[in-house]
Amino acid sequence: MNLFFEESGDFKAGSIMSQAGEAYQVEMASGKRNKIKAKDVLLQFASPDPVSLIEQAKAAAAEIDLEFLWEVAGQEEFGFAELGTEYFGHAPQPVEAAGLIFALHNAPVYFYKKGRGRYKAAPEASLKAALAGIEKKKQQALVQAAYVEELKQNHLPDSMKPLALQLLFKPDKNSIEYKALAEACDVMQMSPQRLMLAAGGIASPKHLHLAKFHYEHFPKGVGFPAITVPALPTDLPVADVQAFSIDDVTTTEIDDAFSVVDIGNGQLRVGIHIAAPALGIQRGDALDQIARGRMSTVYMPGDKITMLPDELVEAFTLGAGQTRPALSLYATLNTEDWSVISTETRVEAVPMASNLRHNDLDTLVTEENLANDAGEYPHKADIALLWKWAQVLEQGRMVKRESFGMKPEQNNRVDFNFYVEDDVVSIVRRKRGAPLDKIVAELMIFANSTWGKLMADHGIPGIYRAQGVAGGRGPGGWTARMQVRMLTHAAPHQGLGVDQYAWSTSPLRRYTDLVNQWQIIACVQHGVTAPLVAPFKPRDADLFAIVSGFDAAYAAYADFQNNMERYWCLRWLDQNESRQVEAVVLKDEVLRLVEIPLIIRLPGMPQMARGAQVRLDILRWDEIDLTVEARLLELLSTVTELDEDEEMEEETLAESENTETAEADEASTGDAVSEEVADDVSAIEAEASAEQPKDEESKAD
Repeated sequence: MNLFFEESGDFKAGSIMSQAGEAYQVEMASGKRNKIKAKDVLLQFASPDPVSLIEQAKAAAAEIDLEFLWEVAGQEEFGFAELGTEYFGHAPQPVEAAGLIFALHNAPVYFYKKGRGRYKAAPEASLKAALAGIEKKKQQALVQAAYVEELKQNHLPDSMKPLALQLLFKPDKNSIEYKALAEACDVMQMSPQRLMLAAGGIASPKHLHLAKFHYEHFPKGVGFPAITVPALPTDLPVADVQAFSIDDVTTTEIDDAFSVVDIGNGQLRVGIHIAAPALGIQRGDALDQIARGRMSTVYMPGDKITMLPDELVEAFTLGAGQTRPALSLYATLNTEDWSVISTETRVEAVPMASNLRHNDLDTLVTEENLANDAGEYPHKADIALLWKWAQVLEQGRMVKRESFGMKPEQNNRVDFNFYVEDDVVSIVRRKRGAPLDKIVAELMIFANSTWGKLMADHGIPGIYRAQGVAGGRGPGGWTARMQVRMLTHAAPHQGLGVDQYAWSTSPLRRYTDLVNQWQIIACVQHGVTAPLVAPFKPRDADLFAIVSGFDAAYAAYADFQNNMERYWCLRWLDQNESRQVEAVVLKDEVLRLVEIPLIIRLPGMPQMARGAQVRLDILRWDEIDLTVEARLLELLSTVTELDEDEEMEEETLAESENTETAEADEASTGDAVSEEVADDVSAIEAEASAEQPKDEESKAD
């Protein structure tokens, strides 16, 4: 005798070996013996044999008309044997009964299981809905298959074109479009990004990188809502100066300028003038919400995403021929030793005489020409005086820096400017520490330090950048030593060699500077009562939230900028057909090209000293994942001394080959490689490059 039974949700058949009470010992076709309880037995049969029964029953199940079976079943719960008699017109034979069980069990849309061998027909409405769903899935499967075939031909289906970015960066994994893309990727052994590029869903690798960043950080687009530009204040005193700015040719957000006035008796009054959008933006208003939502202007070679709308920037930027609101710091200097006699901060309107550009002046304003009073250019006399003061400021910072236990700054670093026009990139080398760079850098550091002290002396919080020394190169050495933190109280920035440092000189481009400008203006206008009226009071929790939000946004923007610079470096290789290039060893297998700031990791490279210069053969590169493959050709020169930034690169680039260098802790926002190479270029305390973007005002703090 044989049994047909249910075990673990499956139906099986075997021969009875023995019976003990309510249990059977059953031998399966494989020879295995199972203990089967009587309650799990559905049929006892003598023939056919168990294996044949299963085969014949499955074939019989396939012949059963489910719709007719459902009609026969009625609406009451039933046992399979009862339904078998109704359906077959006689008591079902073992094969028929087993086939009926298979049919019932495999049609959950038609029949609901209620127990061992017991079922209930689905209500008519439920059945119709379920069948419609099945039909819909069949149709979707056909559509999906068609999509896959199109994708395999590198053609993007029309219905997928408006979903291209969503499918890559935030897909609905239940959609047939995503399933088709995933299936096609599996078949073609391609990543979704590569397939989307091949199929025309994304125009180019550049657009892929841009779209990914926009989708993650600007999901509503990079445009601004309609705004009302605040009226410029009309009651400000007009400064008796003719100010000028120094920026790169691509700069549009001009937020710092200078003036020099000889006041006699061997004294000068130098003005550092910062655009004052804080006079038009109020904490919590619509413009503040826009600025706080972005936290900073985003820079990339050839483009940027501004923190503030263009019309607002235009109203407050320090453009030539305009008189604009400014927060001015005046320093009275003794020209015998260039010591600072006194400082004064004013809120005023400043007449702008000129916007000077590095691209026009770098070849004229050199150390040699300044020493010999050679060359002719605008504001020549003023620049010569500022150059003398900037050198004294730098020397003073270096003394202070060394008193903190740090090495002197190195100014032998070469910076790179990226210029992109019609998707053609040029990368221009310029040596750090050029006179114009140093003038802007030192005066910005002076302003940020002075205003940081002003806020601290008045007892109001601000946003400061601080850096402490943790020791040498051992544990807690360079990495901890170069860690720059943002605080809401004054603390030394030892890398810069100042007792306190508050970003305040780029309020058009960095939200921290706008916040600090509100606080500084409160000090100027209210004096000792500033703690009572400043927008941010002591221990204001919102200020901590701003610091946290700014850190996160700034780090994300820095990563994006680094990636885009790396992308344009790869484009430069292609455009210039550069295959054999020179590079300098930074650490073990990490090198940087000499002509462009491209980092390459070369696994298996022979051990070479840091600073060694080599020739590489560029084998291939990938503009999607931004990787480079190269091989070593020859050693070109002995070791050259790495500057401090390159030493920091040695530490940080082992973790990320996509980062260019250990960046400086910028004194003013900018785009060192694509926009304004200015403000704090010579302040080079190396800060982890993955943390801080290369700003308009370059690699400085």
